Amino acid sequence: QVQLVESGGELVQAGGSLRLSCAVSGGAFNMYTMAWFRQGPGKEREFVAAISRRGGSTYYAGSVEGRFTISRDNAKNTVYLQMNSLKPEDTAVYTCAACAGFLIGDTYYYARSYDVWGQGTQVTVSS
Repeated sequence: QVQLVESGGELVQAGGSLRLSCAVSGGAFNMYTMAWFRQGPGKEREFVAAISRRGGSTYYAGSVEGRFTISRDNAKNTVYLQMNSLKPEDTAVYTCAACAGFLIGDTYYYARSYDVWGQGTQVTVSS
């Protein structure tokens, strides 16, 4: 059974940086499309970033493009989210998700495309 465990969330000042990690176990990591979603206080869950199985394609929400970078290390079964120039509106629980299937186009952005979810890690950005 595939399990996802996030880490790296913490309190940071606006303008700062954080790197989130999501360790994957129990499955063939290089067969999974991976993504990060977030849910801020009083908000619905939203797509943040996704990366294809081999890492050749990445996708970002407009609100984070240019500030966040998703990457993966298939040798370490880990996906990362490097977050720079953080803003108070980035405050949220960040959750990593995995899809065992093949995604194309807009399906990368949909929560329903992903089969397995982690528990999330809290990121708080103070102003």
